[in-house]
Amino acid sequence: MTRTLIAAMALSTALLTGPASAFDLSAMSPAEKDAFGAAVKDYLMENPQVLVEAIGVLEQRQAEAEAENDKVLVQTNAEDIFNDGHSWVGGNPDGDVTVVEFMDYRCSYCRKAYDEVEALLESDGNIRFVVKEFPILGQQSDLSARFAVAVKQLGGDEVYSTAHDALIDFRGDITLESLTRLAGDLGLDAEAVMKRMNEEEVTAVLRANHQLAERMRISGTPAFVIGGDLLRGYAPEATMQKMVDDQRG
Repeated sequence: MTRTLIAAMALSTALLTGPASAFDLSAMSPAEKDAFGAAVKDYLMENPQVLVEAIGVLEQRQAEAEAENDKVLVQTNAEDIFNDGHSWVGGNPDGDVTVVEFMDYRCSYCRKAYDEVEALLESDGNIRFVVKEFPILGQQSDLSARFAVAVKQLGGDEVYSTAHDALIDFRGDITLESLTRLAGDLGLDAEAVMKRMNEEEVTAVLRANHQLAERMRISGTPAFVIGGDLLRGYAPEATMQKMVDDQRG
């Protein structure tokens, strides 16, 4: 039996079997370990695709483990994710699958995802959609989120929806002056909105969202909870629709 063939058999045992039958290097003498190491090197040089295949298997297993961990996070925090009492609810409030988005108005991928989410809600009329204000990109993000929450608290869900769309479409710097103008355009008392932005009622909402994101290990935007699964990052409508369909299945 050639040295390379011995290495191949050992690698097969080490990479493809479970922990109970894993290859035991500790049972080898120093000379045997040296010989084995040389054999493995020879084998990998002759068959580099083995490493690619092994890495692929490892990455797949890691992805599956992370997905299972995310399911547990969703289950553990379900009440705060789906029914926190302060987040805006759109789409079909009685839908059979809930999609929750953690978003930041200054995030370019959130703006890109906005069109995908709108298309998803239009094509599938049985989705409940929840927005979590999650400003993480600096002062303008925080101002935008505070404005949106203040608008919802003072003006209600319909005005919030209009403000949300306007903030997504807004180009340029977000300032107190630009937000004051926007409040007036929405038909609200701009002074009252500006005042509410710095009050505890608004701060408490953002604090709760940040604490929830921390528990969920969400550090970027957008991030979606789709039924019982967590989607970290932007995805096209088709991907989200498949996840929704999987929840129904």
